[in-house]
Formats: sequence, C-alpha cells, structure tokens
Amino acid sequence: MAGPAPDTTAEETPLISSRFLYRLTTIVAFVAAMTLAVSVGGRWFGERIALAGHTDSTEEFLIQIGQDKLGLPANMIRFRDQRRNGVAERVDIYFTWPERQGYSSALRARFDDVAQSSNLIFLQISQSTMSRDMSGRLEPIYSKLFDGDPQPGKFGLTLHRLRPDSGYGNELILSAQRPDSPDYVVRCLLPGAGEKPTSGDCQRDIHIGQDLTVLYRFSSVLLKDWQHIDAAVRLFVENRLAK
Repeated sequence: MAGPAPDTTAEETPLISSRFLYRLTTIVAFVAAMTLAVSVGGRWFGERIALAGHTDSTEEFLIQIGQDKLGLPANMIRFRDQRRNGVAERVDIYFTWPERQGYSSALRARFDDVAQSSNLIFLQISQSTMSRDMSGRLEPIYSKLFDGDPQPGKFGLTLHRLRPDSGYGNELILSAQRPDSPDYVVRCLLPGAGEKPTSGDCQRDIHIGQDLTVLYRFSSVLLKDWQHIDAAVRLFVENRLAK
C-alpha cells in the first residue's frame, strides 16, 4: 500500500514572497526619494544661507515712488520684499565703490565681510517729505546750530561742530562750496582715536526727479571721494528714472 504523497508545499513556496519584494521595493523607492529631496533641499537651503538675502539676478523691476518710476536691477535692491514691480513707499539700494556694481558671486566678500563693507554705498529712495534737501538746509537750519567757528577739514571740506543741544549727538557737518551748484553738505559721525569707521557713518540727502529724496550713506574712509560719490549717486538715479 502506497504511503501518503510527499508534502511539497514547503519546497514550492518561494524563499522571498512577492508581497515582501513589493514592500521592499516601495521602501527603497521612498528612501531614494527622501535622499534626493534632502539633497536638493539642502543645496537650495545652503544657497539661500550663502546669499543671505542677496541675489545675483539682474532682472529689472519697475518701481513707482510718488510721481516717479525707477527701473532697478534685482541685485542692487537690498531687501527681498522690495524686489517687485509696482508702487512702493521706498526702495533700498546698495552697490560697490568705485565700480558701482550690484551683488554678484565674484563680489560676494564685499557684501558679506564687515571688514570690506566700507567699500559699499547705500541709498534709500523715497518720496520727498521736506522742501529742502541737505544742501538747502545748510543756511536756514544747520548754521543756526553751529558751535564755534568753522574749521578747515580734509579733502577741501570745512568742518562745523554742532551744539550739544542740537539733537545730533556727536555728529558733525562737513561742507564745501561748489561753482554753479549749491554747497555740498554731509553729516558724519567721525570715529575717535582708536575707533574704526563704520560702513555708513556719513549721510547726505538730495532731491532728484519730480518728487524723490535720495538719502545715501557711505563710510567716512571714502570722504576723499565725496565729489565723485555725489555725482555718481545723482547720475545713477537719474539714469534709472523711467522716461
């Protein structure tokens, strides 16, 4: 009498089931996708950190401030939320001196390294709120606040100290007469002995266009270039005005 047929179930069952293979494939695909996402996302995030709010894009935005419109490249606009077309209360600009270039990877150190920031010019362009710019305020306002006689300064400038109760702290007024133009006037907080100048310890404002005030700041180490800086700032804004 023949014995029972051998049980071949164990032999016929595959060592790795199709369900296990499917789950394993799914897990591997998921891990691969996550790895790719982390890689791409990490690279994107790293680039954003490296840029620190800067952009090397030269896309131009048309920005209207008051009655004036300006065409400005993205890499010269300091703040990300200002890089857009349309109406704005103000726009902040920066560029290198003396090249007058916006942010780029080649010039990154000039924008990121505090030790090199004295070679940047900062502009704030807004609608005029005063009828006179800084040159126009010299005689009717600033001269009433002078403390003592003017003193000869460097680079053809005259130094005026301000009264302690003037509200300007330790700032000084520097001025210079110019042929066929109003006097040049700039306010500076000059560094004392052992102190280092900052990237914006001098400031001046001028009127440009129909209704714009351009307040620009620069380091006192650039005072030797005051004539060239003033002309360059004016030319930059005038050339960016929409016709």
